[in-house]
Amino acid sequence: MTVIIESLDHEGRGVAHVDGKAVFIEGALPGETVEYVAFKKKPSYEQGTATKIVKPSFLRTTPKCAYFGLCGGCSMQHLEADAQVAAKQRVLEDNLRHIGKVRPQAILPAIYGQAWGYRHRARMSVRFVLKKSRLMVGFHEKRSSFVVDMSSCEILPPRISALIEPLRELINQLSLRERMPQIEFALGEHVDVLVLRILDALNEQDETLLKAFADRHKVQFFLQPAGLDSIQPFYPLDAPELNYSLPEFDVVMPFHPTEFTQVNPAINRILMRRTLALLDPKPGERIIDLFCGLGNFTLPIARRGARVLGVEGSAALVRRARGNAERNGLERQTEFQVANLFETTGESLGKLGRFDKMLIDPPRDGAVEVVKALGDDAPRRIVYVSCSPATLARDAAVLVHTKGYELLAAGVVNMFPHTAHVESIALFER
Repeated sequence: MTVIIESLDHEGRGVAHVDGKAVFIEGALPGETVEYVAFKKKPSYEQGTATKIVKPSFLRTTPKCAYFGLCGGCSMQHLEADAQVAAKQRVLEDNLRHIGKVRPQAILPAIYGQAWGYRHRARMSVRFVLKKSRLMVGFHEKRSSFVVDMSSCEILPPRISALIEPLRELINQLSLRERMPQIEFALGEHVDVLVLRILDALNEQDETLLKAFADRHKVQFFLQPAGLDSIQPFYPLDAPELNYSLPEFDVVMPFHPTEFTQVNPAINRILMRRTLALLDPKPGERIIDLFCGLGNFTLPIARRGARVLGVEGSAALVRRARGNAERNGLERQTEFQVANLFETTGESLGKLGRFDKMLIDPPRDGAVEVVKALGDDAPRRIVYVSCSPATLARDAAVLVHTKGYELLAAGVVNMFPHTAHVESIALFER
């Protein structure tokens, strides 16, 4: 079939219509004429892949990665970087308009940065394929559990991309090469940590090989023999602390390799500046930070002189946040509580006290129970940092149409270049 692409959807696919049916086409861009083949057909829509670009868009560019199109990690490398940001802004505005029935009074300038080598957290799969007699290290293929046989990755920092081939050679020599399903990378400012998921114990030769690799490539290995609680440092034990910093706020944030942190530390710093500018914390104000994690926003807010209550569902992250507050001398400005915010009620929210301002930074499910629970004494200003434009729009509808807030501003944060993932930030006041 040959079609003309009308727009991009929220997953970065080209959208066309054939006989009144929507067709979502991977690898196609707005304005292009393409030939495609369908791999899924439903009564109301089809999904397909572009097989020939008959008339290319002027925004089309050559993907930098040799595995683009096969690897499931990136979906937009064929679109110029600036155009990717514009497309994400349209996704945000469309979601707010169609799902939330709201429009921001102002569109914030997009937050974006370097397009390559930005990803400081990643999890790669490891598979020994007996038929090929080859060990494969890489991300999963699109729509598949198969592993892409990679030797490089353009969105990883170059020093980490350069480790893929040596890691393959290392694991191939280990006694448990068929019992090591994944490698997780967590990069700090002073150390690069590799967490090896192992299903059998290492023998003496394995340990010797791992230690030699760590010394040669200046990395630290952690081992995960069972669940997340089993993860422990292996070698070297005197490695520098794993952390990231927010210099503008004089904050250093230690973290465990598997604890949630933003994958793009450069963009996180810019996002922090934007968030604090919108929230505008003042000395003496009481501010609540919901879904606070390890204190990424809590501590910079406290550094501005406000008293902050951080609330998070994970007891482990709350312990980490308290430790980070002490590490930065902010324990007197901060409090932390464990609570399941997906079950928030007016009563449970009221017990936390009255606050001048609120920051919400939820996972993809959003914070609908939180916003529904807001009462007449709710904070006058809310800054909402979102990783899902659909749930942001849903929650914005509650805030605007039932809680009396105005959506003053919204904009995108390009935390994940070359993917269709849309992060955003919004400001509400009443």
